[in-house]
Amino acid sequence: MCGYGWLPTVTQRMSNLRDRVAVVTGASRGIGRGVALRLGAAGASVVAAARGDHAEGVAAEIREAGGTALSLSVDVTDADQVAGMVRATLDQFGRVDVLVNNAGIVRDQLAMRMSPSDWDAVIATNLTAVFTCSRAVLRPMLKQRAGRIISVGSVVGQMGNAGQANYAATKAGMVGFSKALAREVASRGITVNVVAPGMIDTDMTADLGESARAAMVTQIPLGRLGSPDDVAGAIGFLASDEAAYITGHVLSVNGGMYM
Repeated sequence: MCGYGWLPTVTQRMSNLRDRVAVVTGASRGIGRGVALRLGAAGASVVAAARGDHAEGVAAEIREAGGTALSLSVDVTDADQVAGMVRATLDQFGRVDVLVNNAGIVRDQLAMRMSPSDWDAVIATNLTAVFTCSRAVLRPMLKQRAGRIISVGSVVGQMGNAGQANYAATKAGMVGFSKALAREVASRGITVNVVAPGMIDTDMTADLGESARAAMVTQIPLGRLGSPDDVAGAIGFLASDEAAYITGHVLSVNGGMYM
C-alpha cells in the first residue's frame, strides 16, 4: 500500500452525482460518449442526446452497467427540439442538474475559400446551440437554485489554427458566453465553465492518418494524444460538488499543448 488509503476513490468522491440528472449533447461517440459513460458510472441519471437514434447505444450501455439513462433524438440547432429535450428530461426525472454542451461539427477550409454556408453551419451548431441549450435549462436550474453548465471548447479557441477560422471562432465565443453567463447566475448557485480539450484520440483524429497524428504528438509535451476519458474526468469533476466554488473558468485538457 502507498499510504494514501485515506483518499476516497473516484466513485466515492463523485457519489454526490447519484441524485443528479445530467443532459449530454452529442453523446453518441467520442468525447460525448465518454462523458455520458463517466457521469452514468458516477451515479447520475443521464439524458444522452444526439441526432436520430445514435445515442441509444450509449444509453443502453449505461443501463446495462446498472445505471439510469434516457436517449433522445435532438438537433441542437433547432430551438423547438432543444425545448422538447428539456421537457422530456423534466417529465422523466423531475429536474435537470447538469448540462454538458458537447455537440459540435467541423467544416474546415482556409478563410478566403470558406463558404458562408460552412461558416453558418459551424456557428449554428457549435455556438448558437450552446446559448439555446443553456437558456433552456436555466429556468429549472434557477428554480432549484443549483446547476452545472459545462461546455466543451477546444485548444483551437485559445491558440487558433489555420483552416479552422469558423471552428476557432465558435470555441473562443463559447468562452466569452460562459464567463458572461457565469456572472449572471452565480447568485443562484449555478456554475458555468468550459473544458478545452487539445488533440483527443477520436474518430475525427483517426481520419487524419498516422503521419498527421504523429506530427500532432510532437506538439504535445506529454507525448500522446488525449483520450475521451481524460476529458470526461475533467467534466465529471466540474459536475461534482467538489467544484462548487469554480465558475467562469476554462479548464484546459491538452497535455501541455497550450499553456
